[in-house]
Amino acid sequence: MIGRFGIVAAATSLAVLASAPVQAQAAGDAEKSAAVRAVLAQYRAAIESKDLKSTPDLFAADSQVFESGGSEGSYANYMAHHLGPELAEFKSFKFSDYKTDVKFEGPVAISVETYRYVIELKKGAPVERRGVQTGVLRQLDGKWQIVSLHSSSRKPK
Repeated sequence: MIGRFGIVAAATSLAVLASAPVQAQAAGDAEKSAAVRAVLAQYRAAIESKDLKSTPDLFAADSQVFESGGSEGSYANYMAHHLGPELAEFKSFKFSDYKTDVKFEGPVAISVETYRYVIELKKGAPVERRGVQTGVLRQLDGKWQIVSLHSSSRKPK
């Protein structure tokens, strides 16, 4: 017969053992989340620096980019025909009030980013916007890459 304290000790031990996989999963998700956030931060930093040389490695070869209601095709196409030429016309591009949320659905990461940005044009008035971006990332050979990116923006109130 187990005494009252023995039952409490056994129940406590079982609770600790049962929570170990949950804690390990939470630690694993935290590491994965940090890796996904690093990819998104590298992309954001490249846009701010107007230097896209390192960005193709951040995207899967079969990536798709959508912006403000239009399909831009693969990231390679978007970079060559939209983002690259656009950045060449900007004096500066600065993000602020950046927030990101990352969750996992099996082997896929889903990100939601909100931010504000100011584009200083080479000619003309600065452009201020509030933006939101959703992303889908997957891990290939231990490296997280963006598979799908969808962004939109509007003038702040």
